Amino acid sequence: MRRGELYRVRRPDGDTRESRVYVVVSRQALIDSRFGSVVCAPVYSCGDGLSTQVPVGPDQGLRHDSWIMCDNLVSIQKGRLTDYVGSLPGSFVSQLNRALRSALGLL
Repeated sequence: MRRGELYRVRRPDGDTRESRVYVVVSRQALIDSRFGSVVCAPVYSCGDGLSTQVPVGPDQGLRHDSWIMCDNLVSIQKGRLTDYVGSLPGSFVSQLNRALRSALGLL
């Protein structure tokens, strides 16, 4: 598992959908540790173009254009992240970093 990878989670906690795609946003040291969960950002099919949202789409393994929502971070058990969808290229990870800084007020 790597930072910037996308996984489909079946029956995510607190979500009415059958499944949702999430992007792993935790630092790699935490991902590689024995800690049982990682921080993820959900992917939604529509967005508002906010500084806390990153557009993604079929080139990243998704079925259609979507948005990573960095204002809605969640902790997910690593064992639930088994259905690999795709990975963000370096330029998208840079956008993700900017969106996370904006969402957390670290600009």
